[in-house]
Amino acid sequence: MRITDLLSQQSIEIGASVKDKASAIERLISLHSKCGNLNDTDAYREGIIKREEMGTTAIGMGIAIPHAKSSSVKKPSLAAITVPDGVDYNSPDGEKCELLFMIAATTDGDVHLEVLARLMQMLMDEEFTAKLKKAKTSEEFLKLIDQKESEKFPEENKQKNAETQNGTFRVLAVTACPTGIAHTYMAAEALEKAGEKMGITIKVETNGSGGAKNVLTSEEIAECDGIIIAADKSVETARFDGKPVYSTKVADGIHKPEELINIIVDKKAPVFHSNQKADQSASSNNDESIGRKLYKHLMNGVSHMLPFVVAGGIFIAIAFLIDSANGVQAAGNSAFGTVTPAAAWFKTIGGYAFNFMLPILAGFIAMSIADRPGILVGIVGGLLASNGATFTDPAAAETIPSGFLGALLAGFLAGFIMKCVERLCDKMPSSLEGIKPVLIYPLSGLGIVGVMMCAVNPIMGIINTGLNNGLTWLSENNFGILLGCILGAMMSIDMGGPFNKAAYVFGTGMLTTAASATDPAVQQVCWQIMASVMIGGMVPPIVIALSTTFFKNRWSADERKSGIVNYIMGLSFVTEGAIPYAASYPLKVIPACAVGAAVAGGLSWLFGCTLMAPHGGIFVIATIGNPLMYFLSLIIGSVVGMLLLAILKRPKKESD
Repeated sequence: MRITDLLSQQSIEIGASVKDKASAIERLISLHSKCGNLNDTDAYREGIIKREEMGTTAIGMGIAIPHAKSSSVKKPSLAAITVPDGVDYNSPDGEKCELLFMIAATTDGDVHLEVLARLMQMLMDEEFTAKLKKAKTSEEFLKLIDQKESEKFPEENKQKNAETQNGTFRVLAVTACPTGIAHTYMAAEALEKAGEKMGITIKVETNGSGGAKNVLTSEEIAECDGIIIAADKSVETARFDGKPVYSTKVADGIHKPEELINIIVDKKAPVFHSNQKADQSASSNNDESIGRKLYKHLMNGVSHMLPFVVAGGIFIAIAFLIDSANGVQAAGNSAFGTVTPAAAWFKTIGGYAFNFMLPILAGFIAMSIADRPGILVGIVGGLLASNGATFTDPAAAETIPSGFLGALLAGFLAGFIMKCVERLCDKMPSSLEGIKPVLIYPLSGLGIVGVMMCAVNPIMGIINTGLNNGLTWLSENNFGILLGCILGAMMSIDMGGPFNKAAYVFGTGMLTTAASATDPAVQQVCWQIMASVMIGGMVPPIVIALSTTFFKNRWSADERKSGIVNYIMGLSFVTEGAIPYAASYPLKVIPACAVGAAVAGGLSWLFGCTLMAPHGGIFVIATIGNPLMYFLSLIIGSVVGMLLLAILKRPKKESD
């Protein structure tokens, strides 16, 4: 949704004179009311004031963006005023606000978050913001926004600007990463810019965390020269049957966009056939290593599992906090987290989400390998792994669950077994083709996975017990600090790549162990592991932000400007904020960030810091054990990384 769709000349006031924050809010509300955007002005005002009571909506740089989501809003809309003399809006930088936008959002959906994010991306350009503040008329103000929006979000004009004379795209692409947050969109942007530079019309579909965007149509697929799939998880490929398809990792989309486009344009991509049983995936058209293929299957499971981990983990952490706040002692108390009614509610709901985690992980690993026939087998295998069913104890009343490791094994075995079943069924009469997916595949798969997991679970249960004992031994023998350093460094080495994901998956797996463990010592170690993992992922962006702040002569003006955003990304546990800098100066940025992250991870363990939530950065500080020392560990690790980066990266010359 474009800003210019929500903002009109009638909802803009240039050169407003307001004496304080309250009068500024009233002026913006009156603009909304005048434009007919509100059903109930008083109710909307109440929503705005309630939001301001939670904390100022001023963002610094002379800008404030008050907003409210309310049933009193007729339609999503914006109002804006410029205040030449400025108004005190309790801005975090202490400066008066000269530019104010007010977002009015309806209760269905998260339009206010989308608009807020879009405004923030545009307003980070100081030159653009200065022009808005100096606009003489509402028409000029709106025109500036339209121009900037078209420049900042060219994909919205892609259909108009990127079509050839006969109305088709030469190259299509799909980008996807396991978390669907950073790499997905970075690869899309790189491919689009490369296409524009080369004069090649290209359209990119992004499979992000919010679902597929800019989806490729059947007409576009039919008319294009070929399709690039830059993804680290499985994407739907049957629609590309009969077209040249080149599949690669998402990092290549970021770093080698021109090379990928040339593969399609020069007709070097092999033709993909979705009906070939030996070639179900586009990725098999390329000489991918076995390890690479296994990694993609794993990441498909992890990407679908993450929402269950994050939401369920935070709910369980809230339950522990509620019991702690009510004086319930954790030590030796197996009911901790369910003693008070409110805690029991959060623990139960969070537990339900957590219970889905392993079946979802295994199910989508299997689906990545064997397509739809694999999902039933994988989900059931993951569930059997989570409860530990065996031949002698199918109800799992007294057995030890095989847990996270068992679910991983279940997902891969289920997927490959179903591939074998599919190939065996190819020899059946064609008259039975219709009942294969609804009867033969599910029935045979369920029987096979039941036998398989009942045989595997006892072995995996022993391994799980050994792992728990090993973790306790690490803690008791002071080797945990080394583990904390290793996990912290892994989170920073490739910033969202295989090492990062391996460490994060290990950390979240330990949360599931902690949730089912009755030994407080095991729980403590598991939570310490998660703390070291998250702090390791927070360090790289903060290292970049600190370096661009205190060692400005190492960076260009654009790099310094973008570096400020990394404070927010680092504190929010979004490691990918450091990727552009690591890509530009890998031999300098990566070692510095890895060392800083290792120091932070080791210190976190040394100070006994724990974390019961799998994501959130400082925003889940209430779930962090020993938060002051955790924050100190983060500062020390980040400063170490900054200083090392200052040594490794020489100052830029004026000619640079």
